[in-house]
Amino acid sequence: MTKSHHHHTDTDAKAEIRTEMEQDQPPAAENPCCEHEAEIATLKDKLLRAVADHDNLQKRANRDREDIARFAVSGFAKDLLNVADNLRRALEAAPEDQRTQNEALANLVAGVEATEREMMAAFTRVGIVQIAPTDGVFDPHQHEVMFDVDMPDKDPGTIIQLIAPGYLIHGRLLRPARVGVVRNPAAKGGNIDQSA
Repeated sequence: MTKSHHHHTDTDAKAEIRTEMEQDQPPAAENPCCEHEAEIATLKDKLLRAVADHDNLQKRANRDREDIARFAVSGFAKDLLNVADNLRRALEAAPEDQRTQNEALANLVAGVEATEREMMAAFTRVGIVQIAPTDGVFDPHQHEVMFDVDMPDKDPGTIIQLIAPGYLIHGRLLRPARVGVVRNPAAKGGNIDQSA
């Protein structure tokens, strides 16, 4: 019984020594499991970046398609702006007093007005908006100065007359509004600087 107890003690002692030795040993220099985890993390990162890049490209392609659809009529619309101008000129050329006295002229004016309304409704349907300032301040991004005059009682750059309306299509300028403004005395040559 003493022997068996002694043998059991030896085994325990050996186990303790083995455990202590294992604890003292440095970890393995290369752990295959850790290498695989790092590689997986790198691949996952690359995959996420590729997916994000693909999403961005798809969004950009969709935006480009939408822009093409929205602005495809721009060239045609620019040609129609002259038609709109001519309709307005025709209406302004018919004196008010003669309209009431001449039934044929009144009917003609009514027809031109109806045509102008239809054209403006068609413009609205494709995202075209009229810019027709009769006052306010000159904006070089939306207005074109056709003439300028001295008016000491008004600030330089104030719009005093609309010569022809401008138009935007989905917020993009199709044609600037043509306006007359108050001259800026400090401007070179006495004209408003349109590039400001």
